[in-house]
Amino acid sequence: MRWPSLFPGLCFLLSLSGAVDQKPKATCSHCPPNASCVNGTYCTCNPGYVSGSGQKFFTFPLETCDDINACRPPFSVYCGLNAECRYAKGSSYCRCVPGYELLAGDTEFKNFNENTCRNATSSKTNKGKKELQRIVNQFESLITNNTLWQMEKKQEVASTATSILRDVELDVLKTALKAPEQKVQKVQNSTVAVETRVVTDNCSEEKKTFSLKSQMNSLDIHCKDIVQGNIQGPSAVAFISYSSLGNIINASFFEEKGEKHQVYLNSQVVSAAIGPKRNTSLSKFGTLTFQHVKMDPSIKKAFCVYWKSTEQGGHWSRDGCFLIQVNGSHTICNCSHLSSFAVLMTFTTQEDDPVLTIITYVGLSLSLLCLLLAALTFLLCKAIQNTSTSLHLQLSLCLFLAHLLFLTAIDRTEPKLLCAIVAGALHYLYLASFTWMLLEGLHLFLTARNLTVVNYSSMNKLMKWLMFPVGYGVPAVIVAVSAASKPQLYGTPDRCWLNLDQGFIWGFLGPVCAIFCMNLVFFLLVLWILKRKFSSLNSEVSTIQNTRMLTLKATLQLFILGCTWCLGILQVGPAAQVMAYLFTIINSLQGFFIFLVYCILSQQVRKQYQKWFGEIVKLKSESETLTLSSKLGPDSKPSEDK
Repeated sequence: MRWPSLFPGLCFLLSLSGAVDQKPKATCSHCPPNASCVNGTYCTCNPGYVSGSGQKFFTFPLETCDDINACRPPFSVYCGLNAECRYAKGSSYCRCVPGYELLAGDTEFKNFNENTCRNATSSKTNKGKKELQRIVNQFESLITNNTLWQMEKKQEVASTATSILRDVELDVLKTALKAPEQKVQKVQNSTVAVETRVVTDNCSEEKKTFSLKSQMNSLDIHCKDIVQGNIQGPSAVAFISYSSLGNIINASFFEEKGEKHQVYLNSQVVSAAIGPKRNTSLSKFGTLTFQHVKMDPSIKKAFCVYWKSTEQGGHWSRDGCFLIQVNGSHTICNCSHLSSFAVLMTFTTQEDDPVLTIITYVGLSLSLLCLLLAALTFLLCKAIQNTSTSLHLQLSLCLFLAHLLFLTAIDRTEPKLLCAIVAGALHYLYLASFTWMLLEGLHLFLTARNLTVVNYSSMNKLMKWLMFPVGYGVPAVIVAVSAASKPQLYGTPDRCWLNLDQGFIWGFLGPVCAIFCMNLVFFLLVLWILKRKFSSLNSEVSTIQNTRMLTLKATLQLFILGCTWCLGILQVGPAAQVMAYLFTIINSLQGFFIFLVYCILSQQVRKQYQKWFGEIVKLKSESETLTLSSKLGPDSKPSEDK
């Protein structure tokens, strides 16, 4: 037996039993590291350590306290499923294996009783959905807070709505980007429905367009507009439908100038946003499909609008959004930017005046007949063929084709592609007609000027050289530019014509307004020249008659040159109905005026008509004589030979 180890133990036992009357002075100076002194007489290892000898209490100064690795036998702490034991100096703990995490979000736990390890993706999904649900619930509490909305003025309501819409978009996008592994997330309550999509890679062929749906509304957006090339990491798109927000920011916030109809909001308010950088402009149009709140199969007039933020708060605007299709249950819109959107509709659709419709069809039918006769006259009457006749012929052909296409195809809105082609063809033909009207006005001015100018031949040659490139080339350029920039605006839901959205109609109205202004100037200059000519005339009857005839033709050409289209501008106020009738009657008879001025009032043409008529009568007489002789037979003789 070793004395050094026995003696301290014996003294300890004697002191406990009281066998020793006088104790030595207590000291723990000999305790090793990671040990604690007990009662000033012996040492014990701290929790997480064990003595080298295995004794719990010891006094031997060379004893050591070593770490307890509870992750190894004989201890081997059990952490439960999907978890593992981890050893650290002086302690051990449990943690979830890679791919799993604690439900509460912590990183460590003591043993299997505290194990809540779940699949990390599932956990993030649950957390993401909970966060989205919190956002929509928070918005629901705001939207149903009547005190918040009723006590504010209209401008304050608009500002509050703008702020809420922006905050909801930001929070939804931020939540979606927190869990990029979850590609699609959907949540909703009684007020809000949300769908988010996260894109983490480049746009492949099969992912050119993403479709998002919330409640009964949908958004189609191009992948390249979601993926933000200059942004590191994933991108997200959010589509949100608000079922009751339209009751607050209703149609009273639509203040477009020139809109005479009373409108109402007939869809849910929806929002579309992309992140992390909230770009609002799109490289390709986003397509929105709305389900109507009020189903009405007779609905035809609808407006695609977006919520435009302003210094005054905000209002509904049509800029950048246009109507693609509308029926009794749905409206489809295209928009060039992201925001909050809705559909506005008129309470009553403006019905076409049946009398004006009849006048239009009768007048255009008469014009078609007259234009056909005029074109045949210009082609077949050799005596009148010159530069002027060539201008008349091209004008007649363009108007004939335009009127014919208008009568037969203006209402054929299906299929959409064919309707767009018809609208483009009408755009070109009517622009070409007006361009030839401009050339007619220029030629009329040059003809009148020729009465006082000796050298006219050079101008006449210039007209021959320029008229075809200008007459057919200028309209082609205008239509090509319009079609290349906004091809989707050819065709409307009820007419194969130019859409009024985004000022697209000015691709037609702009050139037309310029042409009839220039023709009006030419007409006034012609009248001024003729007035001067009258004042200087001698008593030569033929000259007076020619000048008077030219004056009459110049006056009638007011209708041919399209100047009467300015009556359309006067369709306002109490005289609007009268002006509408005058506009329809005069302009639908434009072909009749061409035939009257250039054919009926032309002496050369009348002589040619008489010649043709005489030949027709002669041929008819000869045909009747031949028919009679064939009936009598070859052996028949006249009565005087009997």
